[in-house]
This record gives sequence, C-alpha cells and structure tokens, in this order.
Amino acid sequence: MAEQSNIKMSALSERDICTKFITPHLIAAGWDLHTQFREEVGFTDGRIYVRGKLHARGAQKRADYILYFKPNIPIALIEVKDNNHSVNAGIQQGLAYAETLEIPFVFSTNGDAFLFHDKTITSGPIETQIPLNAFPSPNQLWNRYKLFKGIGDDIAPIVSQDYFSDGLARSPRYYQQIAINRTVEAVARKDGDSRHLLVMATGTGKTYTAFQIIYRLWKSGLKKRILFLADRTALIDQTIRGDFRHFKDAMTIIKHKQIDTAYNIYLALYQGLSDNNNDDAYKQFSPEFFDLIIVDECHRGSAREDSKWRAILEYFKGATHIGLTATPTETKEVSSTEYFGDPLYTYSLKQGIDDGFLAPYKVVKVTLDIDAEGWRPPKGFKDKNGNVVDDRIYNRVDFDKHLVVDERRALVARKITEFLKGSDRFSKTIVFCVDIEHAEGMRKELANANTDLVAVNSKYVMQITGDNEEGKRELDAFISPSERYPVIATTSKLMTTGVDAQTCRLIVLDSNIGSMTEFKQIIGRGTRINEDFGKFYFTIMDFRNVTALFADKAFDGDPVRIKEAGEHDDISGAENEADDVTEVDANTGEEVLFPQPEKPNISIEGIPDQVQGRKVTVNGVEVSIIKEHVQYMGADGKIITESLRDYTRKSVRRTYASLDSFLRSWKQADKKRAIVQELEQHGVMFAALNEEIGSAFDPFDLICHVAYEQKPLTRKERADRVKKRNYFTKYGELARKVIDALLDKYADDGLLDLENPAIITLDPINRLGTAPEIIGAFGGKPSYEAAIHRLTGELYRVV
Repeated sequence: MAEQSNIKMSALSERDICTKFITPHLIAAGWDLHTQFREEVGFTDGRIYVRGKLHARGAQKRADYILYFKPNIPIALIEVKDNNHSVNAGIQQGLAYAETLEIPFVFSTNGDAFLFHDKTITSGPIETQIPLNAFPSPNQLWNRYKLFKGIGDDIAPIVSQDYFSDGLARSPRYYQQIAINRTVEAVARKDGDSRHLLVMATGTGKTYTAFQIIYRLWKSGLKKRILFLADRTALIDQTIRGDFRHFKDAMTIIKHKQIDTAYNIYLALYQGLSDNNNDDAYKQFSPEFFDLIIVDECHRGSAREDSKWRAILEYFKGATHIGLTATPTETKEVSSTEYFGDPLYTYSLKQGIDDGFLAPYKVVKVTLDIDAEGWRPPKGFKDKNGNVVDDRIYNRVDFDKHLVVDERRALVARKITEFLKGSDRFSKTIVFCVDIEHAEGMRKELANANTDLVAVNSKYVMQITGDNEEGKRELDAFISPSERYPVIATTSKLMTTGVDAQTCRLIVLDSNIGSMTEFKQIIGRGTRINEDFGKFYFTIMDFRNVTALFADKAFDGDPVRIKEAGEHDDISGAENEADDVTEVDANTGEEVLFPQPEKPNISIEGIPDQVQGRKVTVNGVEVSIIKEHVQYMGADGKIITESLRDYTRKSVRRTYASLDSFLRSWKQADKKRAIVQELEQHGVMFAALNEEIGSAFDPFDLICHVAYEQKPLTRKERADRVKKRNYFTKYGELARKVIDALLDKYADDGLLDLENPAIITLDPINRLGTAPEIIGAFGGKPSYEAAIHRLTGELYRVV
C-alpha cells in the first residue's frame, strides 16, 4: 500500500496499527469517533481469586474495538494484531468475545486488510477479506443487523431509542446491555407474547436494568404508564432512592391506597394494592390504565397461580408483564416460567463471579454431633419447665423449631465468634435462624460470646426481624458500608431479600432452608463487591448442610473453599487455610440422617413468621463438632486438593517448562514486574508464598525455589553478594554511592524495576544528586543504562 510505503510495518506495535491504520479508516467509513466506537474496551472486571485471606484479580477480557450504531447498541467488534501476524490471526479471539457480547459482525486485522466474519450470513461464505478502505459504514451494518434480528422499519426507532444518561461515567455492563436490548426488542415486536422474564443473579443490577428498560420504552412512546411492583418496603425505598430518582416528577409511590392518575411511573407494594379484606386499591385504575408492569422478585407471589398478587396481574392483563428475579421458582405448586415463559436472558452467579463483577465465596461447614447422629433424651429427661421430653430421636430439622437445646445455640455462637476472631470481628455478619424466637435466642448467645465488644456498643449484635421495631430501625445502618454498627444481625425471613448489604462478609446458615429459591436469595446477601471497604469475597458458615442440599454448580459455580469443622478444631484460622487438604466425601451417611427439605415458610414484611407451636427447651445436653475438611478453588475454577507449593509449581511450569526458560525470560524482560504480573494472572499468589516461605524473598527466588527447587536467597543476601564482587570499582565515588543505594533499596523494599529511569528520583537516591548529575557520574545515559543492566544481571545471577 502507498500509505505504508514509508513505514516498516513489522516494527509497529498493535497500538501503532490501531492509531495509524484502523481508526483513520473507521472515520473514513463514517463511524463517529466520539459516539460510535471505543478502543481497548474492558468488558469484564477480571475474576477475583482467593487464597486464604489474600486475593488477586485476573485479567480483564478486553476488545480492541467495539462499534456501536448508537451508544450501548453494539453491532461490530474488531480484534487487532501487529503486522508480524496474519490478517486472520485475531478472528478466533474476536469471535469468542463477540459470542459473549452478542455482536454479529467480527473483524480481524493486522493493518494490511480486514477479515470480515458475518454471523448474519446463512448461505455462501461467512468470512471474506476486504481492503482497509472498504470497511462498512454504520448504516450498512445497522441494516444487516435489523434484517438479522427481524427489526422492521416500524419498530426500528423503538429499538434504537437512546439510553438514559446523566452525563456521568456510569454505563451499563455488557450483560445489562444484552438484557435491556433483548427486552426492548421483544416488547417492540408485539408478536403476541406479552410476558417476559429476566433472570439475573443478586448484585448484578436488576433495578438499573429495569430502569433503562422502562426509560427507553417510555421515551419511545411505546409505553406511557408503567407500574413497578415489589413486595417489600425496602425494595421500593432502595428503588426510588437509586436509579428511579431520575424519573423525577413523572413518578409516584402508591401509599395508603391513595390513587392519583396524573403520573406516568408508579411504584407500589402488592400489599398496598390488594389485601385480604377485598378492599383492592388497584381496581381504582381501569384495566387498560397500565401498558407495562415490571414485577420485581417475581419468584414470590406473582408466580403462584392462586395468590392474591396474581389477581393484580390478571386485572391488568392487557399490559406487557416483565418479571425480574435472581431465582426463578419451579415447583409443583409455583412456577415462574409457566407464567412469564422461558427467560429472555439469564446471567448467573457463576458468570458474575467469573467476570469479576460478583464476589466468590468460601464455605465453612460445621457438623454438630446431635445434628448428624440425632439426640434421644434419656428416660424421664425433663425440659427446663419440668416436663418430661417426648421419647423419640430428635435431629437437625427439630432443633430450634420444636426443641431448643441451649448448649447447641451456645456452641453455634462460640463457633461464629471463633471464626470472626480469626478474621475480623467487625466483618458484617448475617445469621439466618429458623424463626423469630430462634433469632432472639441467638442474639443473646452471640452477645454473651462477645461481651467485650457488646460492652463497648450494645448494637454490636442485634436481632433484625419483622416484629422487632428497634432492630428494623437499625437495618439501614447495618447495610451502610460507612456505619460500623450493627456488626452481627440475627434474622429469620426479613433479610432474605431486598437487603443490599455490600460489605457483608459472613453469612451464617442455622436455618432449615426449604427451597433452592430461598437458599439463593440468602446467599445473594453476600455477593456484592465493595473494593473501597475491602470486600472481595464472602464466607458461608453452614450449620445445617444447606450448601450440600442445594448445590447448583451450573448457576452458582463452586465455592473457593469448603471447610468442615471437627471436634476440638479451632476455626479462627479458617480464613488463612489454603493447602494440605483431603477430598470431601459426598456420599457419607450424613445425608441419610437429614430429612427431606420442607416447603418454605415465606413471610411478608410486617407479618410475623408462622407460629410453630410450643417449643421444648432443654439444657444439660453435651454437644460437640465432629468433622473438618478444607478445599479451595484454583485460577481455572477447579477445586484444588494440593498444597500451595504444588499448585504454584504446576502454574509456573505451564508457562516456563524449565529453569533455563524462566531465567532466559527474566533476563530478557525490560521490566521484571511484567513477568510477575503475568504469573499472577495465571493464579500464582506471591503474597501467599511470602507468608509461607518468608517475606524477605524476591518473587524471583520464590519461583526458583518453589518451581525449580533452587536454594532461595533473601534480597539482602543478593545485594550483599553483589557488593562483595566489587564489579563496580571502576566508577567514581558518586556512581558507586548510587549503586550501593540502589542495592540497599532493593534489599529493603524489593524493587523489581531497577532499570526504570525514574528510580533515581526516589528517596534516598535523589539525595545524592539531581538526575543529570547522577547520569553524568556514569559517563552519560548509555553508560548509566549499561551499568544498571549489568547490576540487574549480577543481582539475579544463579550460582
């Protein structure tokens, strides 16, 4: 090409190819630089890997270019390689990204031409090579996109309706874009299907997704009056304070059954529109009033055919109904999909964890002897009221529901406290109990187990249940990351959903959870990440084997680690454990002792949990813990049952098969930190290795020692060896002082990039002179660089 004639293409980097060739040709084809394409788009955050208390983020998935017909409506993706690769080299990576992002047009290039992969082609070549100057225009690809999606000219303005933007940096994540765009397209088609379902794991932004769907359908004129239905006051409050606040004067909340038909957007509780007294406020609206209804947490009332809540939806049956849930309900009595149909889109907890948007989780399983083996009272054994306890075998399903064993509750409280003492006693913790009485009892036991902190602030542990006004008033403080108290909340049903507890690090399961839906809702209280407050993962402490009964690897993925606590075992160090483990036996007799799950007893806010009848309370029962087990998850998502050293050795040798290959790469690397970062992305945890082997060792020595069985040297030992060799005596006094200062700084701080020119501006080296003076002491920049290069080589010499 003439434009390339004066450029040695093979010398250009990937970024150079983008800047000099790709971007100019996109602009020439009519793509707007500011609104229609983005470069180096990171569309995931990078999975969080956990080893003990340590964490590290993996690499983001990053596309070189994403092209948009309009903002947030992506239609094409370009993967760029340097000119030492072929034109086709990036196509497979581009196709993998495009599948995730649901983009039909994929281009690969090395700066010479484009390979164009068109997913809309049903016959003929699907891939063709085109010149740089023949790149399609936005309208050409948009017309193909519309044809592929079945978008006619009549609905194209709806499908391309702008997203809401307030000028700030926030924009939808890729999966939110897919959910929003699919829903808007489905509603716009009016193909007779007026019910739609979105399944998105807790913490993935269902409310923000709903807001953008409502905004686009409303602004397009397709939907004029919209009802957002929820069943908890907390959900409504969070919604109106959050994204929905942008609706401003167009929005109202229906309260006290007072109806005003002057608004466009209505937020309401089911209970505020209908009750059991046949005083149904929703009938003050005409059946045709709403043309769109969004049902939040639709796995509950709306999915039950005979529920009062379903009557509201039937009354407004002419409207489009969109259900939102993290946990669709499918039982003989209740079905989300039977009403709403199969999901338009599903984004699971596993996907959210893999993408780095949701927190991974650990499991600490505590098995109590009387739970696993059952407890039979001795003949004539009396409860605390002096009544003889019925002679039968009591097991896990009975405890705290029919029979209260004081010693069991005290032991549970001690184990929770023990765990927190070994990690962080101010980690926000939710303890899920059988019912309100159990939550009240556990608050007392936890207070007694933490008397030192309760003495400082009585709100350290609080009961937060539907009947406890004092506790409910503290719910917002518990949720708030900036509020220190309450730290531990005991609850039954109130906090299973609608609680955005961003900094919750410990979820305790001491309840006989009766359904997969309820289990997922509870686990969702811990899945949010809050980097500002150091929340990157959470722990589930399971006293009732719930995690085994409701394991759903397809949706939830595997835990980072599973620990089962044994008799006399101290679990205060559970957060730090990561190696030397044995395999979990999934077929033990333990499951045989567990009863089948009961139907969930779901209660609505403000309505006390169902009374279970008189409970028998006993004491004087010996209770102990009988089993311990540990596992953790590796960088590839698989459960690892080997030591940290073995795992590290395998991870390193996958990249560097021999010591020679590692040393060669280390020596040739301009920046040693790049190799360290590459190994971290492959799951090597240097901080964990430092903790196990010693903090005085450089990553270089950790790798040589663990992966290749070399004797490790501390940083100080390496620095002292270089000083003793006297290789730098030929330099003047200032130059030798600079070299000594660099070696001291390496020994103290572990600097990796000695060849970085900026290092001479750091303290204490900058005290020896200005940068020009220091470089001049070596005889100029080339001589300085040669001296530092030799210094690095001597420092990392393997003897």
